[in-house]
Amino acid sequence: MAEAEVRQDVQDEKGTPEGVQDGTREESAGGPAEDKPVKQRKNGLYPAVSDELAAVMKSGWADTERHGLEPIPQAAYVASRRAALSARFPGERIVVPAGTLRTRANDTEYPFRAGTEYVHLTGDQTQDAVLVMEPLAEGGHAATAYLLPRSNRENGEFWLDGQGELWVGRRNSLAEGEQLLGMPCVDVRTVGDVLREATGPVRVVRGYDAGVEAALQDKVTAERDAELKTYLAELRLIKDEFEVAQLEQACESTARGFEDVVRVLDRAEATSERYIEGTFFLRARVEGNDVGYGSICASGPHATTLHWVRNDGPVRPGDLLLLDAGVETNELYTADVTRTLPVDGTFTPLQRKIYDAVYDAQQAGIEAVKPGAAYRDFHEAAQRVLAERLVEWGLVEGPVERVLELALQRRWTLHGTGHMLGLDVHDCAQARTETYVGCTLEPGMVLTVEPGLYFQADDLTVPEEYRGIGVRIEDDILVTESGNRNLSAGLPRRSDEIEAWMAGLRG
Repeated sequence: MAEAEVRQDVQDEKGTPEGVQDGTREESAGGPAEDKPVKQRKNGLYPAVSDELAAVMKSGWADTERHGLEPIPQAAYVASRRAALSARFPGERIVVPAGTLRTRANDTEYPFRAGTEYVHLTGDQTQDAVLVMEPLAEGGHAATAYLLPRSNRENGEFWLDGQGELWVGRRNSLAEGEQLLGMPCVDVRTVGDVLREATGPVRVVRGYDAGVEAALQDKVTAERDAELKTYLAELRLIKDEFEVAQLEQACESTARGFEDVVRVLDRAEATSERYIEGTFFLRARVEGNDVGYGSICASGPHATTLHWVRNDGPVRPGDLLLLDAGVETNELYTADVTRTLPVDGTFTPLQRKIYDAVYDAQQAGIEAVKPGAAYRDFHEAAQRVLAERLVEWGLVEGPVERVLELALQRRWTLHGTGHMLGLDVHDCAQARTETYVGCTLEPGMVLTVEPGLYFQADDLTVPEEYRGIGVRIEDDILVTESGNRNLSAGLPRRSDEIEAWMAGLRG
């Protein structure tokens, strides 16, 4: 990675946004960055920029402004979501930041991922942005996206600053942003003054932009802001057509990523679980933005650790591989799929017995997903099957009703059977309990169904041959008008189908 060389005194009357280079944007709440220099990096090989070079760099650049851009595909959908938000909080100013860069080490940053609430309401993914919805006297709100404009070429920001366009790539101009997003776009370096001068009730989504929060510190309350975040989570409970299509795309790419892994299991055996992780990641980056969460590539006894993301263990024939992974699309919707695969392509009799129990539990759970059903129904249906098998195998004392009442099966099932899915892998998490876990399923909801059985390597309450076996099967289920649709049905689930599928992929 090249190192940005900057000049401390390169500036003009327009200034440069302070903090862009080091991963913060104080100017989001500080007003225009007047007379702010591009920051000097300590120990740079070019300690200064000559006047002649500065002059040369200012000129000779083609006009790259784009015109006649089509709106982003989800423009109408995000406008509808903003309208619902406007109706919920009439007469109140609503502020939704995208977030800022976070330092990984010294002057390198983590890859930026815009805040879910901001993406859901705008379709935009740019860093340092802020959506402001101003209440109108006649009712409703006027939405404005505050964005970073193109890099300043007069003061050298575009080539001297670590976040300038020659370092990290071209940004959209404000005019281009308006065409794409379908709303006015304004320089984000003015948003601090706008927010400080605001009157009347204000709500802000917290946790993304400290500068924005500081500008509003005397205008907001924790209670109002928590209510806003809860509402925005509940706004995502029912997916529209655009979102369902994105989740379908994520699941299709994820299925191809699982196929990629099966094809290279022999190479993983020669290396480690990280070969599996890297293989799936390649598919995620080729067909989407990223993985939607840290891939769980858990072989052997690691499969009994629910969120095993170290992925540094051996991959051995005779063991099971629990692969829990999802592709995140370029619009940031993620799949969340798990398959448990025999590394050598064939289940042992005990592995098959445990796998088939989990499959039967998942099937019961999927069948319980339908409009009008209680959200908890799929969990309870799956847990009942697992409790029945544990009693049948003599691992826990029955009757089954006693086991379920006391939740004794949880020693080996551990987690809930699923969760909402969307822009976040655990979507809508800030929703009220009565609208999430306590809700009635409606068409457009998307949730995972993912029961599992996990026999820890040190569990002395089970026969030795069970120890170190972990099985989870997970699919992404859309509630439809008449029942449900498995968005990840492109991957086989039954044990015999798994073996045939693996054999075909491995030749």
